[in-house]
Amino acid sequence: MTPGFAYAVAGGPDGLATACLGQLPKGGGANLGIVYVTEPAAAALPRLAAELAAGTGIESWVGGVGLGICAPGGELYDRPGAVVLTTALPADSFRVFGATDDPGSELPRRHAEWIEATQPSLALVHADPRCRDLPRAAVDLAGASGAFLVGGLVSHRCDTPLLARSEGGNDEGLGRAGVAGLLLSPEVSVATALTQGCSPIGPARRIDEARDNIVMVIDGRPALSVFLEDIGPELAQDLRRIGGLIFAGLAVAGSDTGDYLVRNLMAVDPGRGWIVIGEEVAPGDAILFCRRDPDSARRDMSRMIGQLARRLNGPPKAGVYVSCIARGTALFGEAGVEADLIRQELGDFPLIGFFANGEISRDRLYGHTGVLTLFT
Repeated sequence: MTPGFAYAVAGGPDGLATACLGQLPKGGGANLGIVYVTEPAAAALPRLAAELAAGTGIESWVGGVGLGICAPGGELYDRPGAVVLTTALPADSFRVFGATDDPGSELPRRHAEWIEATQPSLALVHADPRCRDLPRAAVDLAGASGAFLVGGLVSHRCDTPLLARSEGGNDEGLGRAGVAGLLLSPEVSVATALTQGCSPIGPARRIDEARDNIVMVIDGRPALSVFLEDIGPELAQDLRRIGGLIFAGLAVAGSDTGDYLVRNLMAVDPGRGWIVIGEEVAPGDAILFCRRDPDSARRDMSRMIGQLARRLNGPPKAGVYVSCIARGTALFGEAGVEADLIRQELGDFPLIGFFANGEISRDRLYGHTGVLTLFT
C-alpha cells in the first residue's frame, strides 16, 4: 500500500464489509474514506458504510452507487461489489457535504467560514440524475466553492445512491436527487485530466440555424449535407451504421485545449436536411462530428495519462477514476482496459473508481469520457 493511502476490492453476495476490512491496514490514523458499490449492492450500502466506519474508526465517508465499479484487475457491473479507498489527511484540509440540489445556497450556509479560509482547490462530487437542474447545480457548486469539480452521475435506479457521512454526523449520510461530495484544500496535492471517448472526424463548424435540439443549417448549408460530407461516403450510404459510432461534439467556449461535449445523434430528417442531437443548441454555437471506437479511445486515454505524468513530480499516491458506462467493457470488449492503461503509464498505486451515466469535470457535464484524479 502507498503510505497514507490504502484500498480494497470485494465482490460477492455477502460479507462485503468483512472482505474490505480484511484488506485495509489496522490503525494508521486514516480519517477519510471513499466507497463505491454496484447497483446489486445498493441495498447494502447503509450497512456497509456503518461497518466500514466501525471497523476502521473513520467517520468521514463519501461515495455512492455506480452503474459499475473498477479497480486494478477488473470491473464489476451486475453482481454485488465494492471498492474502498482510505487515507489520512490533515484534519482541516477537507470537508464532506451532504446531498443538496441547491449547492449555491447550501455550501455557503454550512461551510462558508471554511471555504473562505481555505479556498478549496478541488471537489470530488457525486450527482443523482434526478437532481432538479443538474447542469445548474454543477455551475453553482463550482461558483460557491471556487473548486474544480471532478466526479460523475451515480445510479438513478435505487432510492438513496449518494453517500456523504461526516465526522460527528448524526445520520447515516445517505441522500438522493442532488449532489454530494468532498471539498479538498490546496494542502492536498492533486492533479486531474479528462479523456474523450471520441475523435473528431471533421472541422469545427458554425451552427447558423437551430431550434431547441434541432440543427437546421451549418456553415450556410443544410445541416445533414454537412454531416454526410464529414462522415464520408461509406457511412453516408448506410446511415443505420452510425448509431453508437458517430456523435455530435459541442465545442466548449473559452477552452484552450479544444475541449468539447459529446452528445448523441437522435435523428436525421432527410426531407428537410436537419439533424437532431441530444442537447439544445443555438445559432452561433460551434459543432463538430466525431467517431467513437476502441482505438480512438485508447489513443486519447494514453494522451491524457501522458499529459498527467508530465505534471507529476513523482509516482501518484492514489487515484479515483470516473468512466462513462458506455466505455469499459462495453467499448473495449474486455474488462480492466482503462485501469491497465493507467497502471502501465503511472505504475502500481491504490486506484478505485466507478462507471457513471455522465461525467463531471470543472463545472460541466460530459458523456463518453473518463476523468482521472490523482493524489500526488
